[in-house]
Amino acid sequence: MPVRTDIMTCPLCGTTGAITIYKDESREYRQCSACRLVFVPSNLFLSFENEKERYDYHQNSPDDPEYRGFLGRLFAPLLERLEPGSRGLDFGSGPGPTLSIMFSEAGFPTEIYDCFYAEAPEAFERIYDFITASEVVEHMREPCIELDRLWSILKPGGWLGIMTCLLPAEQLFKEWHYKNDDTHICFFSRPTFEWLATRWRAEIVFPDRDVVLFRKRMNMKHGGKVSI
Repeated sequence: MPVRTDIMTCPLCGTTGAITIYKDESREYRQCSACRLVFVPSNLFLSFENEKERYDYHQNSPDDPEYRGFLGRLFAPLLERLEPGSRGLDFGSGPGPTLSIMFSEAGFPTEIYDCFYAEAPEAFERIYDFITASEVVEHMREPCIELDRLWSILKPGGWLGIMTCLLPAEQLFKEWHYKNDDTHICFFSRPTFEWLATRWRAEIVFPDRDVVLFRKRMNMKHGGKVSI
């Protein structure tokens, strides 16, 4: 687990000396030379109050077919890999939980957790057959700590599914809309996720645009948490 000693330290791998790749009127963006994560320095983060205020404007709903279609890019490839009876956790479910409903409707009961809208610490006292994090990792202030925590409550053989916009080519970063949301502070690329898979000794699959699935190897331990 990396220790954040200064704003030049990568929040994912702990490597120091990240270089600035772009700067605008309000923020700068640094890239780690080891894991290739691009991140906003912590001194430029919104307050938690202002961050939640932005999320309160989200209008996502399980009754919206377009939103379901958007989530389908993560839902469909994960669904086809699940064993009967699998139970899951949707991490960062937001103000309008939908992915959990989609999995539950398909016969895979899914709990939710969200630090703003569904804070339930007991969710981390169980282990799961699958975990989803849709449009979440780009908001993580301490991605190493948070991702390792999710990995620790995943059963051996289980799947962690993530959806987030992957970094574009360097020359396109300036015009990339995704960086302009000031709640977005971590930006992942395929090499970054591959670095993470190596760290976890996980299988990794990129089944669709901006979607990555990690499978925990069967010989990995889960830390003795209660199974559900």
